[in-house]
Amino acid sequence: MNSLFFTIAEAAPVVAPKGSPLQFPIMMALLFGVMYFMMIRPQRRRDKARKEMIANVKSGDRVLLTSGILGNVQSVNDTSLIIQIAEKTKIEVVKAAISQILEKDETPSEIEPAR
Repeated sequence: MNSLFFTIAEAAPVVAPKGSPLQFPIMMALLFGVMYFMMIRPQRRRDKARKEMIANVKSGDRVLLTSGILGNVQSVNDTSLIIQIAEKTKIEVVKAAISQILEKDETPSEIEPAR
């Protein structure tokens, strides 16, 4: 039994293979690249489309506000809109409150929920 113990104890220690010193930075760069294409880039696209939609709103457009109010745009200012929500009822809202610009015959039930 002693000879078995000495044979195992005298065996060379197992050395873990060393990785390249550039392995960690390369993996971090790949991780950042995947996150950019999966999260940051699509969000920037949505933001750009939303800014474009808000910039293109004009008088006469039918809009859905983030509060759920539907109305027709009466006038457009630099930062706000005058919206007619009922006959003789107008409200002033900031442009950022626009959720969607609706087509003439489009109703809220035909709108896809926001993602």
